[in-house]
Amino acid sequence: MMTKIDGVFIHPAAIVETDQVGPGTRIWAFAHVTEGCQVGRDCNICAHTFIERGVCLGDRVTVKCGVYLWQGVTCEDDVFIGPNVSFTNDLYPRSRQYLEQPIETLVRKGASIGANATILAGLTVGEYAMVGAGAVVSANVPDYALVCHSPARVVGFVSRYGNKLAIADGIGVCPQSGLRYRINGEYCVPVEGT
Repeated sequence: MMTKIDGVFIHPAAIVETDQVGPGTRIWAFAHVTEGCQVGRDCNICAHTFIERGVCLGDRVTVKCGVYLWQGVTCEDDVFIGPNVSFTNDLYPRSRQYLEQPIETLVRKGASIGANATILAGLTVGEYAMVGAGAVVSANVPDYALVCHSPARVVGFVSRYGNKLAIADGIGVCPQSGLRYRINGEYCVPVEGT
């Protein structure tokens, strides 16, 4: 069991079995970070979490309490995972029957997933997307999309700051930054030069 990594805060009640943890990361009580996973710089791994072999977390990722990240899950930089979010890595699980390779799930840069959401295996949550609390995500989430409900569906778009866009004539504007986004159906991209 790993107990000390330079530049990393590890609570005495945490179990950390990997040395692949970036500086500035904080791992709190009753977190279990297994051998063979990667955790980036300046992450916050909260209490009562589990990170399985093969999971990869980028820099500045927040994993709130009660989250279990199973093999096959990758979270890019600046991802927020709210309390009790559920991930899966097998679409047809049976007791004591294991896949040769888990199904991969990708949470792209800057995305946020609200409390108690469920993310089915094999999906991608797009860049800066926001998954509402309690949503059941059973299809890919487009970049900047705001999805809610069960099954989750696009109900709007958010800026990279997490603000809901005010949309008129296919252009969304962030009320915080003034940045503009072009919206076409379920797709949203920043307007160049903003």
